[in-house]
Amino acid sequence: MTRPDWDQYFLEIAEVVSSRADCTRAKHGAVIVRDNRIVATGYNGAAPGEPGCLTDGACPRGQKSYSEVPSLSGDYSDCISLHAEVNAIAYADRNQTHQATIYITGEPCSWCRKVIKSAGIKRIVYPLEPTVRFRRYRMREES
Repeated sequence: MTRPDWDQYFLEIAEVVSSRADCTRAKHGAVIVRDNRIVATGYNGAAPGEPGCLTDGACPRGQKSYSEVPSLSGDYSDCISLHAEVNAIAYADRNQTHQATIYITGEPCSWCRKVIKSAGIKRIVYPLEPTVRFRRYRMREES
């Protein structure tokens, strides 16, 4: 048995975090880390206290089939979910996110990249092939 490097370790934690996602169409998790210590975690789902997609069937997008709205179609105007990255950043202090790394179970969308950069997070790590259980991953430096 081999010991995982830090990137693989935190990506696997992000995968566990994603199991809490409240979406019928996707499950994503995010972990913000600074100095190899977890600062915050987040998963995709409705805002706290609001009815969820998976638990309550409250999301119009979640009620549509993939033929009606293909995965990664780019139009999320009818989705009630906040992305995992945004939820993690919302629960972290700015002093903790500055110069931190965020580990995400999938490539961040363009809007999340802006939020990540705005939070002062320096590095983004996500798997190249999520189905390969994080054996290959991409590290992306953000400034």
